[in-house]
Amino acid sequence: MSNNLYKELETLVHSMGGTFFGTSEVAEHLPDTLKSYPIAITFGIRLSDAIIDEIGGEPTFTYFNHYRSVNALIDQISLRLVLAVQAHGKKAYSIAASQSIPSSPIPFSGVFPHKTGAVLAGLGWIGKNGLFIHKDYGPRVRLGTVLTDMELPYENKMMEGNCNFCNRCVKACPALALTGNQWELGKPRENVVDARACSEYMNRNFKHIGRGSVCGICIKVCPCPVS
Repeated sequence: MSNNLYKELETLVHSMGGTFFGTSEVAEHLPDTLKSYPIAITFGIRLSDAIIDEIGGEPTFTYFNHYRSVNALIDQISLRLVLAVQAHGKKAYSIAASQSIPSSPIPFSGVFPHKTGAVLAGLGWIGKNGLFIHKDYGPRVRLGTVLTDMELPYENKMMEGNCNFCNRCVKACPALALTGNQWELGKPRENVVDARACSEYMNRNFKHIGRGSVCGICIKVCPCPVS
């Protein structure tokens, strides 16, 4: 039965424009308020190569609009997943596509990191840019997460990172926010990326592009996936 439910939810994601799908068990990574939803349903949308390739030394209006449009689609897919899970008599909790909660114990973060679910689902790894690197599409993706108490199959097999000695994103970051360290499970985010430096640089230099504008340079220069 659980395999049939997995397939039903995966088909729903793909029918709405999702590119990839996976599940993982994340109970130990959740705050106490969410531990009743131990399974993470992870999905992602591949970004437009044409729009990413247009990025130069600063973000573009087109990329900012694309980023927001994809976020909106992710939130719609998350809602449909929640409704589908509830139709089977189970509970589900959607994580916003892009969320920064001021009162969060970790500044510039949401209630649960999408990347944690994606990595535990074996879909890719965390790069030196602090971003999720999909095994087939590199960092040119956006993630969505729905937490649930529905019994679904999972493996929790993490992939090895493939950044190795590459430091293109570190050298290209205009905010000097990247340390060049490899990501390790359990280590603080600051070991890889200074989220405050990134956010303040964008706010200081590119507020005219849009509220919460994003850079995209570290995505543009990343050579992954490596064939």
